[in-house]
Amino acid sequence: MGKRPIKLVANNKKAYHDYFIEETYETGIVLTGTEIKSLRQGKVSIKESYCKIVNGEVWILGMNISPYEQGNRFNVAPLRERKLLLHKQEIRKLIGKTTQKGWTLIPLKAYINEEGRVKIEIGAAIGKKNYDKREAIAEKDAKREMDRRLKNRF
Repeated sequence: MGKRPIKLVANNKKAYHDYFIEETYETGIVLTGTEIKSLRQGKVSIKESYCKIVNGEVWILGMNISPYEQGNRFNVAPLRERKLLLHKQEIRKLIGKTTQKGWTLIPLKAYINEEGRVKIEIGAAIGKKNYDKREAIAEKDAKREMDRRLKNRF
């Protein structure tokens, strides 16, 4: 039996614009039955979400998983806190990073891997200042212009 391709469910493009992503971690997530069905349909948003560490556990807040249409009474609150699954040594490393000023944990993407399990990629990030964002936009525009000129040249 062949493996399934990775299915990207949600992507947080805004995170790369607002933060310098220093490290990324692949985490599992604790979900209920109707949440996984809704997630497989792509009804999830991680744009305004963030992660926090409480009592040695990593939680994701603000992740919106829309209620499953056929879920009736088994549906749960769409914005509830959900636990992320990481190894203890990774959590210790993240605690060390997030206690430093300016560091935060941001979900970057949600996807379903080859085995059919939902994974969340989180990043240890430092917030960008406005001048950093302008600099990144200028670099992107310069690269686009260079690519355009090279394309027209050939």
